[in-house]
Amino acid sequence: MIVVTTSDWSAVEGQLQRYERATTHEKWRPVGEPISIVVGKNGLGWGIGIIATDDAHVRSAADPVKTEGDGKSPAGVFALGTAFGYASEPLRGLKMPYLNLNASIECIDDPGSKHYNRIVDRSVVASDWNSSEHMRNAGESYRWGVVVDHNGAVAGDTKPPQPGGGSCVFLHVWHSRDHGTAGCTAMPQRVLETVLTWLDPTRKPLLVQLPEPTYERLINRWVLPKLINVSRH
Repeated sequence: MIVVTTSDWSAVEGQLQRYERATTHEKWRPVGEPISIVVGKNGLGWGIGIIATDDAHVRSAADPVKTEGDGKSPAGVFALGTAFGYASEPLRGLKMPYLNLNASIECIDDPGSKHYNRIVDRSVVASDWNSSEHMRNAGESYRWGVVVDHNGAVAGDTKPPQPGGGSCVFLHVWHSRDHGTAGCTAMPQRVLETVLTWLDPTRKPLLVQLPEPTYERLINRWVLPKLINVSRH
């Protein structure tokens, strides 16, 4: 499990901590040191993940909810999909599936497209969108990354993407510790490489992203690891 916490819903800076356990009956053990990260430039908002968050015991009426283009990273619990990067070969030691970002790879952020919130190869898919992210053109941000399965991002997901629910959410390389993203979670390249090679799809890795007060409130309900060395921002 990757746990990302921020001080509150609007905070941009936060921390990431890895945890693992051998069986579901064991306690979570921290792996490595806490990592400084940034989330969306407008903080966090409830996203669409593997646990429903529309329950009144989970989501307060005043909590923000992620929508397309809001500059917020999704809060909740999410599976992780394909890793990606500019290199023709995957990062050495990578166990996740890998996608080489060639010039025709795009992530569709047009809610009106049938490919909304999907990564497609324009050279083999008929275009029906007016807006997309040309992933090869993202500078250093996408040198390495991994898809966060927010809002049915992974093809074959049991729930198709909800139009306007938010799209193209990744873990990727940051610009700096004070530069928020468009809705992803970002960190230094060297640290991201460590996280990516640690992920093992056979162990069903999850990403949990929450403000610290919400995390503490849900820690027993969702059987989450106890936070360690939390940085106060």
